[in-house]
Amino acid sequence: MFTNQQFEAAWTAVKKRLRLELGDNTFQSWIRPLGLIEMRASGTVVLGVPTTFMRDYVRSHFADRLVALWRVEAPVVAQVDFIVQPRMAAAAAVAGNGVDAVVPDPAPAAVIGGATAAKATAYNAPVGGYGSRTAPAIGFAQGDGAAARAPATAGAASAAASDREVGAPLDPRFTFDNFVVGKSNELAHAAARRVAEGDAVKFNPLFLYGGVGLGKTHLMHGIAWAIRERQPHRRVIYLSAEKFMYQFIRALRFKDTMVFKEQFRSVDVLMIDDVQFISGKDSTQEEFFHTFNALVDHNRQVIISADRSPTDLEGIEERIRSRLGWGLVADIHPTDYELRLGILDQKIESLGQSEVPKRVVEFLAHRITSNVRELEGALNRVVAYAELVGRPITIDMAQEVLQDLLRANDRRVTIEDIQRKVADYYSVRMNDMLSARRARVVARPRQVAMYLAKQLTSRSLPEIGRKFGGRDHTTVIHAVRKIEELCAADTTFHEEIDSLRRALEV
Repeated sequence: MFTNQQFEAAWTAVKKRLRLELGDNTFQSWIRPLGLIEMRASGTVVLGVPTTFMRDYVRSHFADRLVALWRVEAPVVAQVDFIVQPRMAAAAAVAGNGVDAVVPDPAPAAVIGGATAAKATAYNAPVGGYGSRTAPAIGFAQGDGAAARAPATAGAASAAASDREVGAPLDPRFTFDNFVVGKSNELAHAAARRVAEGDAVKFNPLFLYGGVGLGKTHLMHGIAWAIRERQPHRRVIYLSAEKFMYQFIRALRFKDTMVFKEQFRSVDVLMIDDVQFISGKDSTQEEFFHTFNALVDHNRQVIISADRSPTDLEGIEERIRSRLGWGLVADIHPTDYELRLGILDQKIESLGQSEVPKRVVEFLAHRITSNVRELEGALNRVVAYAELVGRPITIDMAQEVLQDLLRANDRRVTIEDIQRKVADYYSVRMNDMLSARRARVVARPRQVAMYLAKQLTSRSLPEIGRKFGGRDHTTVIHAVRKIEELCAADTTFHEEIDSLRRALEV
């Protein structure tokens, strides 16, 4: 026959043994958050956990050991069960912020006897190390003795509020209805529609990549809006990789990583934009890796975007890059002339402008080729100038207003342009520059071309290496450093490089 105090003492002894066996880090993460809820007459010890993710993990990894240790302290124990109590997660956040618990004194102990024993008086106590002002009741009862549980509606409301805090807001302009489809983005658009409208997970993950301003974020917002419209019960979180990293660092700082894990691993759809920003962030990558695995293992949809393909993500662990390529990888190419025309026509319609001449629209589509943001920004500038100054919209006016943007677009240099110019300058053949030949007469021009490609284009090191006969990015790094050293040591060589640069920028 055991009193409440005796069972509390037994639980303290069990935790002490587990701390010695598991070590402080594992104990703090998985055992300390557990709270003693009740002891049923059937011999079942009921422990409270703050999240479903933690319940599943503790049940699969520590349940057998918990039962064994409980039987040492209290032989009447037959098994250990776990229930989720969302209030414990809130208590964890309070404790993580340094708020001390206010715990009332326990009520007098009640005795557990045989089958006819009366239900014991419940009393408030601290929850497994979480300081809380509203700790859940702990009772030892006969039969099923239900433990205190938060209402399901409160849990759903809490989850929705949590998603709003964690994620980024969605732009109402970015829907599928106003996404202009062309050859350069038709695969990415079709995949996004399939993911948004399908009931089953088709591609996991869906990985969208392309240059700046080509529509990756638009498609991701479109997916989120479509899911919320068709299946409002599904939990969707959209955020940038930078914000994911910030949330993780904040969780570490306030010691509420369990709440962080539950927030991200219990969603139905997780969308992370610009994943290249976690490059070199080892701790964030570790958490992203486990979050990704947990979601995919439970058949939850993951959607990722980046400015390059998974294989080209420098500073990202190989195990992450391989997983990002598991599902469907969809490239968004630079826009062509017809697509730019379609984008401008839609933008003009949305602005309610009927006074933009067709020749001006064609002029903008022909000259602004960098990305969609610059294209729409150019149209906005022309329309705003016409309204504010009172001038009619003409090609001459557009050239005057957009002269800086037009100059920047005229200066676009490709790696092929650089290779041809350098080959002509040093009188070598293009094929030799791309070959495996290592003779000085070929190797030096090749290094110059690699250096200029790094300086004058936005291409990544692996992309530059592939353009030079499939070379590794480390070869490009060596070439850049070598040319920099020669420029510093030889003024004549430095003038050669400057001459080539000016010729390419004209």
